[in-house]
Amino acid sequence: MEEQRIILEGAFLNLPQIPVDQFLPIFLSSSAVLLFGLFYVAIYTLVKMELIKKVYMPAAYFFWFLQTYCLYYVMQAFGSDPFTVKILLLAMFGYLLLPHLYYYLNQKAEDRYES
Repeated sequence: MEEQRIILEGAFLNLPQIPVDQFLPIFLSSSAVLLFGLFYVAIYTLVKMELIKKVYMPAAYFFWFLQTYCLYYVMQAFGSDPFTVKILLLAMFGYLLLPHLYYYLNQKAEDRYES
């Protein structure tokens, strides 16, 4: 692949050009990362607020899985190095756990200060 140099505040970044036939799948997968992340957090939050039934919680985890898969696809399409792949997958694991931690801490704070 042909390398393209971009000057960004004095630093050079070597970025491969995206082949035309891969542009649409990469664009759609990148967009899906954002949308599936939104659906995961939205469903998880609505279940925790008891606005929808707990039966929808697996759908939230399914959207998280789809988000992680789409991010992995984008990383493979760009040819990311193994270190970057590990860091991004670790970030996705954190994205899975942070809502749990938030609602756990929120519940403990309510229990402590309401009584």
